[in-house]
Amino acid sequence: MFTQVKQYYPYISPFDPCPPMRVKTYQTPPNLYIGYQPPNLEQYPPKQALYCGTLWPAFFSPYPSRSDEHG
Repeated sequence: MFTQVKQYYPYISPFDPCPPMRVKTYQTPPNLYIGYQPPNLEQYPPKQALYCGTLWPAFFSPYPSRSDEHG
């Protein structure tokens, strides 16, 4: 399944003094998955395009809040 949020499992040392983070996540931008901009892409209405920062929904990538990452 396609997702912009990826995860990996870092090495956890037995000697690390901090509690381990067993899973770490990162986001990839949607333009990595589109080689070129195809013609006739769906477009947002102008007001929503300003809110999202892009005219095309295919290129939109929401940024999670800091509370979403740890909770």
